[in-house]
Amino acid sequence: MYRLINIKKALTTVLLLFTLLTAVAQTAGTVTGTVRNEQGETLIGVHVQVLGTKAKAVSDVNGNFTIKAVPGQTLQVSYIGMLTQRVKVGGQPLNIVLKDDSRQIDEVVVTGYQNIRNRVYTGAATSVKMDDIKLEGVADVSRMLEGRVPGLSIQNISGTFGSAPRINIRGGASIIGNVQPLWVIDGAVYEDLVHLSLDQLASGDAVTLISSAVSGLNPADIQDIQVLKDASATSVYGARALNGVIVITTKSGRRESPLRVTYSTENTVRLKPRYSEFDLLNSQETMSLYQEMNDKGYFGISNSLYGRRSGIYYQLYKGVSTVNPATGTYYLPNTPEARMDFLRKHEYANTDWFDLLFTMKPITNHVITLSGGGKNTATYASIGFYHDAGWTVTDKVRRLTTNVKNTFYINDKLTAMLTAQGNIRSQKAPGTMPQRKNNTLGVFERDFDINPFTYALGTSRTLRPYNEDGSLEYYRNNWAPFNIFNEYANNKMNIDVLDFKIQGEATYRLNDDIAIKTLLSTRQAYTSTTHEVHEASNIVQAFRANENPFVAQQNIYLVHDKDNPQLQPKVGLTHGGILNKTEASLKSVLARIALDFDKRMG
Repeated sequence: MYRLINIKKALTTVLLLFTLLTAVAQTAGTVTGTVRNEQGETLIGVHVQVLGTKAKAVSDVNGNFTIKAVPGQTLQVSYIGMLTQRVKVGGQPLNIVLKDDSRQIDEVVVTGYQNIRNRVYTGAATSVKMDDIKLEGVADVSRMLEGRVPGLSIQNISGTFGSAPRINIRGGASIIGNVQPLWVIDGAVYEDLVHLSLDQLASGDAVTLISSAVSGLNPADIQDIQVLKDASATSVYGARALNGVIVITTKSGRRESPLRVTYSTENTVRLKPRYSEFDLLNSQETMSLYQEMNDKGYFGISNSLYGRRSGIYYQLYKGVSTVNPATGTYYLPNTPEARMDFLRKHEYANTDWFDLLFTMKPITNHVITLSGGGKNTATYASIGFYHDAGWTVTDKVRRLTTNVKNTFYINDKLTAMLTAQGNIRSQKAPGTMPQRKNNTLGVFERDFDINPFTYALGTSRTLRPYNEDGSLEYYRNNWAPFNIFNEYANNKMNIDVLDFKIQGEATYRLNDDIAIKTLLSTRQAYTSTTHEVHEASNIVQAFRANENPFVAQQNIYLVHDKDNPQLQPKVGLTHGGILNKTEASLKSVLARIALDFDKRMG
């Protein structure tokens, strides 16, 4: 009997331990799944949350998500324009189908030409309110739509202000690779300042910084947004609407309402990237690799001193071969001890390029609005100032926006509206050269790339920006001395944008069913992009690097005589720097008169 009781106790203990281990294993488990709509299309940007916890996830471009959860817990799956769904977690991957929420579809669809009751509109459209999608610290409305509209995919190719994201509505595309939708603001087509292909959007060239059609529009002035998603939009706007239409309606004043003045301010701070977010070598690991490569002969004196790119071994060999005129001795004694001390100094440098090149300066946004109306008038006006002090040490943005809209109720039949909108932008960015295609390797390349994120991610942490005395520490890049901070001071880009629009509208009602509507809109925009490259920059020094015949023959930036390849290449840029200024202007006039018939039959 005693033995039987002991056996039962042992079995009970084992069972309890097994249960505890199972619970621990489940706690550490993850759940995967895919979210689609009723048409079977995968949904990007769907919000998934484990109820009762802080665990959250967002579906990717293929509709897939991964979240920490255990069997028995409940996931809440939500998406703008669709019914929120709760799903019980089991042991298998989840396949979730979200249904359209007809309650979130407005009664009226705004096409830009007319307002149509949703029940008679035959196309596919989704409406979102600006209050529902507004994101603090984001000044471009095109980026706010990410994950907010079913069938709308947004990929932020560049986070730099003014660059347009790739917007894809229901996977539509043209044979030339253009997937950008058509923008319509208050009934008038809003042309892009520059028309770019998908390849150009992804290039990172300077022209992409003025590629966003709506970067000058203050989100505080927007009332709502309609996204027309199918081919029916082409019947209104023609072939330009092949990739869909995004219709923006700005705010208006209310008739017979008291004067209201509001002031709002936003202050946003972005965190710096950290090396812990990436699987990269630290300086000690890198130096260990360098020493192994040096032992195998990869860092010879000739290649280190005269090759296209060289880091610490360039400094090492330069130090042991260059005499200090002040002392008459070499900068670095050519002894094993001196060499080891020099390399050890860089081994423990562990330079944090992210910390040096990125800042936590705030983004500030100030908006003052005025609205009100009398018996026969309604007014809305706003002025906004957006200032991004720069996420990196190289960029800065200032934008001033104005918007005035007056509505005049002349009599029971005639209504008129006058709108004036404008924005001025001043932006600074690191200098960039155009991307070019390497047909031999089949890849795109960019010479003299000094993008802060790219540099921090791809530069060895054994390198240092400064010497012990505080002076800049130079390495070798493109056969010329290079220091990233010297380059930012001597290779920069200034962008200026001036954009104004004046629009007049009138509606005359013949009777309750028929109205004549007219619109006249004129817009003028001017952009200037100035790339300044001074003599002290690595670019200019590279165009003059010919210290010996070995370097001159290698240097692709010198002038080579193709008819006489045996001749030593010559310097083409003998003095001065480089100034590249690109100006573009846009002038558009739109006039429209329409007869609107709206009558319910039966």
